[in-house]
Amino acid sequence: MNNQYYRDQLTNEELMLVNSEVEKRKKSAAVAYLLCIFFGTVGGHRYYMKKIGSAVAMTLITVLTLGFGVIITGIWNIVDLFLIGGWLRADQDNVEEAAAKEILSRRAIRRGTADSTQTASGSSATNFDSNEQSFNDKNFSNDNQ
Repeated sequence: MNNQYYRDQLTNEELMLVNSEVEKRKKSAAVAYLLCIFFGTVGGHRYYMKKIGSAVAMTLITVLTLGFGVIITGIWNIVDLFLIGGWLRADQDNVEEAAAKEILSRRAIRRGTADSTQTASGSSATNFDSNEQSFNDKNFSNDNQ
């Protein structure tokens, strides 16, 4: 996934904020690999990466076959060692996209609030002027009677 579209719309300060959010919220490569090495046959790394369906499948294969399924999940685990890097990049892209969208939506809300404040003050002045005009018209018509 390419987030260049969102990054192009952000200021330098907003980009720094996005980068700090990515660093805080992204998954740790060390944790993912350690879980894969030590708890891989029961899907520990997959639970961590939020791949719950396949993690449950790995757990059930290992537990329900009384350990004989470790052969299957062990091979699966070796394959996952090569897949984790891509999962981590995808997670980082998702976190980056979510952070950029949140900043852009907050900017739009602030602009919308500022616009509505200006519009409200402009329209209230217009209403005040028109009310003053109608008040003057009434007074003028009362003076002429």
